Amino acid sequence: MDFAREIPDAALADFHPLLQRWFATRLGRPSEPQRAGWPLIAQGSDVLIVAPTGSGKTLAAFLACLDPLLQQALAGNLDDQTQVLYVSPWRRRCSAP
Repeated sequence: MDFAREIPDAALADFHPLLQRWFATRLGRPSEPQRAGWPLIAQGSDVLIVAPTGSGKTLAAFLACLDPLLQQALAGNLDDQTQVLYVSPWRRRCSAP
């Protein structure tokens, strides 16, 4: 597959070709929660993705954050400052005594 010309999956079209290639070679096709979440995240909407564990919710959020950072870095204008704050829903991950 020539990643310079061919997008591995239409859901990845808005991401930098490096991320498209990484995703396609490592993970294959995006999950439905990722497909649904990415356009809304890209619009700047507040997004809550509700889906089963392992469906790609966290990666959906992180990939949407990493793409602009990657593009800034490649352009040589990535500022040395915090640009992303991700809050994880720990309630489900912690067990009650």
